[in-house]
Amino acid sequence: MRKLWLFTLVLLVLTFATAAHAQFSVLYSFGTNAEDPLNGSGIVAQGRDGNLYGTAFDGGQFGVGAVFKITQAGVVTTLYSFSGLDGAYPQGGLTLATDGNFYGTTYSTLFKITSGGKLTTLHTFTGVSDGGEAAAPPIQATDGNFYGTTTGDGTHSYGTIYKLTLSGTFTTLYQFDITHGALPVAPLVQGTDGNLYGTTPYGGSDTYGVVFKITTAGKLTVLHNFSDNPDGATPDGGLVQGSDGNFYGTTFRGGTLGFGAIFKMTPAGKLTILYSILSNQGGYPTAGLVRASDGNFYGANTNGVDNGYGELFKITPNGTFSVLYNFDGATGSDPESPLLQHTKGVLYGNALCGGMLGPDGYCSPEGTNGVFYELKAKLKPFVTLLPYSAKVGKEIEFLGQHFTSATTVSFNGTPATVTVKSSTYLTAVVPSGATSGFVTVTTSKGTLTSHKKFQVIP
Repeated sequence: MRKLWLFTLVLLVLTFATAAHAQFSVLYSFGTNAEDPLNGSGIVAQGRDGNLYGTAFDGGQFGVGAVFKITQAGVVTTLYSFSGLDGAYPQGGLTLATDGNFYGTTYSTLFKITSGGKLTTLHTFTGVSDGGEAAAPPIQATDGNFYGTTTGDGTHSYGTIYKLTLSGTFTTLYQFDITHGALPVAPLVQGTDGNLYGTTPYGGSDTYGVVFKITTAGKLTVLHNFSDNPDGATPDGGLVQGSDGNFYGTTFRGGTLGFGAIFKMTPAGKLTILYSILSNQGGYPTAGLVRASDGNFYGANTNGVDNGYGELFKITPNGTFSVLYNFDGATGSDPESPLLQHTKGVLYGNALCGGMLGPDGYCSPEGTNGVFYELKAKLKPFVTLLPYSAKVGKEIEFLGQHFTSATTVSFNGTPATVTVKSSTYLTAVVPSGATSGFVTVTTSKGTLTSHKKFQVIP
């Protein structure tokens, strides 16, 4: 009877009032249908069609994970079910690349998948020098190549950083050795200086994890060694670069009280704790942060204020922290995946566990399958670009909404030639005379602005 009640609750997709400026809704409870993806995890990607794409650690036709598409109305389609022979347990999520395809990893493979569900295995990890147990999708850098991490294996058994060219050449760039970090689980991020930045939750001088910088040629520099108290420990999540040029992130443990911390770090490695999470504010953030169109950062704690199921929070660049929503088991638990802000302004994410199989919420032998949720925080719509830096004459891709044949694009005030592909996708050529700055797109519904500055490469 309890399961039937919860099933009805989820199908109605009740909206829960949170703080005065945010509303939470369960869009889909995984496990509703046979051969559903289960336990959604990792980064959610927005496609050219405006739909959302992600990976599920479990479920699918063969029970070892799947790639799925979900519409903004909550309709889920399983695009691909892994069989074990082609990889299993994809936990990292997906990255949208400039070719319109999505890139991701399973524990043993690096793959590409189209929006229609055609999957190509690009590399099978051997567990030797190339690493293994990949837990994050690769990112596409401004040079067009892909860069990523593996959590395990490698020469020293502490994980690796790799590069994959557009032609398919795989190269191991770096082998972690515990002194310079160990067991990275988060994706890399490319800074505006062209270097790649990341975290490892273990290793370093105090064994509590590090923040590092690595060039695309493979030269790694440790920027910060965590020391537990007061500056945090175990940075499971990745980094995000703010409009001020600094990087922002979270640690799962440590901080003043041991429940985790939120930090800011300069590109040179000077780290400042913005906020140490209190015991009555949940704690133990795993997913890292997303910078939204309002300039603030949003994230998730795996522990909640009232019941331990997890919570969603906002923090301003100056460290003002506020709880936006507390999961209750039936609406999900263990939100270990980073949030995505859709170009329409809404935040989306996965909760690994909870959902219709029980208000206890926790993953258990009998299983709870997780949910896909949205958080409406009255954030402005915007446009996102692929990539955010290029030379004059380069074609840039835009994701947004309400694009029509009358849509115009301006690079920091210089108009560009536009080709509208659909209502949610267009391309524009970086015009002669363009300078670095924000890009605007004028549609029938108004003017949208990129939430990051575009850099014109000389």
